[in-house]
Amino acid sequence: MKKLGVSSCLLLMSMVMYAQSAIDLHSHFTTPAFLKVLAEHDALLDEGFPIPDWTVEDHLQFMRDAGIEKSVLTLPAPQPYFGDPAETARVIRATNEAAAKLKAEHPDKFLFCAALPLPDVEAAMKEAVYALDTLHADGVKLATNSRGQYLGEVALDPLMQLLSDRGAVVILHPHKPVPYAQQVMKQTPLALYEYLAETTRALANMITRNVLARYPGMKVVVPHCGSYLPLAIPRMKSVYPAVLAKQMVGDIDWDANLRCLYYDLAGAASPAVIKQMLTLTEPSHIMYGSDYPYVTAQVLTMKIKQLREELKADEELAPYVDMFMKDNAIKLFEK
Repeated sequence: MKKLGVSSCLLLMSMVMYAQSAIDLHSHFTTPAFLKVLAEHDALLDEGFPIPDWTVEDHLQFMRDAGIEKSVLTLPAPQPYFGDPAETARVIRATNEAAAKLKAEHPDKFLFCAALPLPDVEAAMKEAVYALDTLHADGVKLATNSRGQYLGEVALDPLMQLLSDRGAVVILHPHKPVPYAQQVMKQTPLALYEYLAETTRALANMITRNVLARYPGMKVVVPHCGSYLPLAIPRMKSVYPAVLAKQMVGDIDWDANLRCLYYDLAGAASPAVIKQMLTLTEPSHIMYGSDYPYVTAQVLTMKIKQLREELKADEELAPYVDMFMKDNAIKLFEK
């Protein structure tokens, strides 16, 4: 057998690395300004568990170990709003500028979706324009609710129009529901199940007002393997005729609403879960996500390797491995 030269070996290694690389659509970062305002309002445990430590060096090391080529950064919960809109606007602006700096310093490694200072809609629109036009954000991140202001509310329509007009990528992330059952949250942390319910709740609220259908320019990313949507949508469609007949909701354009949705694989990805997701969407709308640093780097590195192996071994899903891991994310952010 003919031996490969050094250049041929390097080429082969690069081809293998490319085939195994991924784009991480769901990762988080924190900043001193964000943590400081939470500490000042005794809100570091607002979501029921500690915010993980984060450094850019640790994040880059995780990416190298896991074969992740590029990560999309978003601000985690909670929303830094404590009754003072000006304070929220300041900390959100500082956070977005920090994310833009990270992207500028590591242009081949990071994208970012800007946070917005909701529930102040006017301030959120101003920040969205600044982030997209001046900071060159790759999209925006929206909380399922901002201190009780849920996605789907009429007051948010001007913001939805702005984001649709700009063809924005919108990454959703669950926040603590408002109101919430304190005893249940204490006994059963939000991350165990409620975040999935919260995401589904916000999306159902958007769908019943046709928000996604009326503002189709947005590309809305649903976190955590679609949350409970694969179960909730059939239920909603089944009950819909009864509530429509009682004029409890208006006409819903199911296809137009669902067409705008994309899905990340953070949380519990497996062939079985992905096949459930494919009852609502198509392979081109599913993308890898890690949820770093809310899951340790060691666990995530093991999980991404396992996911690749399971997908390659699945006859139905094997043709889509590169799409799920990287190609779909590239297309999502294309202008």
